[in-house]
Amino acid sequence: MNEHPGCHQNDSVLPRIATQLELTDFDADRRLLDLPGASLVIFTSQGCASCRYARQRLPGMALPIARLVWIDAQENFGLVQRYEVFQLPALFVVRDGAFFGALHTRLSAAELREAVAEALARAPEDLP
Repeated sequence: MNEHPGCHQNDSVLPRIATQLELTDFDADRRLLDLPGASLVIFTSQGCASCRYARQRLPGMALPIARLVWIDAQENFGLVQRYEVFQLPALFVVRDGAFFGALHTRLSAAELREAVAEALARAPEDLP
């Protein structure tokens, strides 16, 4: 896995996101606690047009995160409940096992970069 070890949040040119994971009710907690760096956790569903757009566009965006973590909302109801997902796609930031909350923004690179930076400036919480 390419975790972009030489890249930092304040790099002037951010790389595209190469690492993507699919997590489930069974492995999400352990993996999110163990993963180093920032992860963008995205809940999606196959029938959701905005979710398809997110799956297509997010991997090519230059964002200040190490990886994208995809969770199928239809198949992982336990996570949906714990993260209090009410609309899709739902985006959350996790860094070094700490929860930095939900992102409420459009799926544009500039707005996502700003939302991630704002989230990481908040006090972290335990994972839901």
